[in-house]
This record gives sequence, C-alpha cells and structure tokens, in this order.
Amino acid sequence: MKNEENAVLEINPTPIAAPCAIAPNSPAAMMMSAMSQGASLEQIEKMMDLQDRWERKEAEKAYNVSFAAFKDEAVKIVKNRQVTDGPLKGKSYAELFSVVNAVTPALSKHGLSASWKLTKDEKDWIEVTCVLKHQLGHAECVSMGGPPDIGGAKNAIMARASTISYLERYTLKAICGLAEQGDDDDAGNGRRDVDAATDDDPLVQEGQAQSMEGTKALTAWWAALKEADRKRLTPHFGPMKRAAAAADKDRR
Repeated sequence: MKNEENAVLEINPTPIAAPCAIAPNSPAAMMMSAMSQGASLEQIEKMMDLQDRWERKEAEKAYNVSFAAFKDEAVKIVKNRQVTDGPLKGKSYAELFSVVNAVTPALSKHGLSASWKLTKDEKDWIEVTCVLKHQLGHAECVSMGGPPDIGGAKNAIMARASTISYLERYTLKAICGLAEQGDDDDAGNGRRDVDAATDDDPLVQEGQAQSMEGTKALTAWWAALKEADRKRLTPHFGPMKRAAAAADKDRR
C-alpha cells in the first residue's frame, strides 16, 4: 500500500498543433495588418476586393501564357474514322477519344484542363459547353447546340448521346483552336483535303449563326452562296438544317 501511495502518475501531454502560418501577401494577412492599425470594416472590404481583382488578373495572364505555349506544341488531330454509308460516305473524321487523346497531354503540360457541361437539355435541343481552365482558376468557354441525332436506327437515348458526343468533339476543337487533318497525306507529300470546309471556317460559323434564325434565314443564306462554297459546306449543311428546324419549333 505504501508503494502505491508514493507512486507517481505520469501524464504525457498531447501536443497542440501550431496555427497555420498566413502568407504575408495574402488577403488574410493584409486584413489583419489593417485591423491592427485601426482600419474600418469598409476599408478592409475594399482591400479584399482589390486583392481579388489582382488575383483574377494574374490568373488571366497565366492562362494566356500557358495557352500560347500549348499552341506552340502544334498538336495534330488525325481523322481516325471513315464514314461507310449515307451522304458522307468516304469522308473521315476524328472520334471524340482521338481528339481528347491528342490535346490532353499538351494541355496538362502547361497547367490547362478541359471539361464539358450540359448547359441545355431539352426535348428537341441540346447544348454543350466546353470549359478550358488554368490551374490558377481562369477559364474560357465555348458553347454549341443542336437537335438529337435521329438518323439511322437510333433509339431516343442513342440519338441524344450521339449529339452530345458530336458537340463535345466540336467544342473541344473550338476552344483549343484546332482542326483535324487526314491520316493519309497523299504518300507524305504534305497535301491536305481542301474540298471540305473545316469547322473553324468563317462560312461554317456564319451558317451556324443563320441556322439559329430559322429555316427561312438559312435557306436564303444558302441560296446566296457561290456554287463552290456550297460544295465545301455540304457536309455541314445537314446539321445546320436540323438546327434551323429546332429553332423554328422554339419560336412557335
């Protein structure tokens, strides 16, 4: 009993974590410094707003530098799939995975990443937005819409999935400023197919804008084109007509 009375109970204190250090140039540090000097709440809020604007501007600058470096990579998108039937038989295009695989390594290398949002999901119209974001937070986006692709033996879900995949492919190329090239360049002589207009062709973009005004506007625009331009735009005219028909429905 005596030994028990004289026993010493040892208690190991639990270490208390030190508070996180505040970066000297952070908004929190500026606010604490201002408060210690008797700044008013209004002054502190102005300082926070100024810091926020500065950070956004710096993020935009970083985005522009990274995007320029990405473009310098000269990313090539190869048309890996050939159309085997229908009015576009014999034409080739790059599937979505081919575009993603081509651009992702170069984007990641320079602190950029791409993602999509389904920004409109209606019965007769689907809109997809592609967002290109820098690691510091600045982002740019491109949106494109169209009706469900009811061609072929597609059920309702397949029709919508086909359109979403199509829009994801085109918006990703648009936000990256890239176009496809053929996987066969005429035995390596560097020639490319110049018959069909590319997606970033001004006439293609003009036609897409006209389709948003409806079938009447699109038809008048198409009739005014030169024959050579109509031939180049033929692969794009089908989606334009479907988009114009959907626009007509929206106005009813």
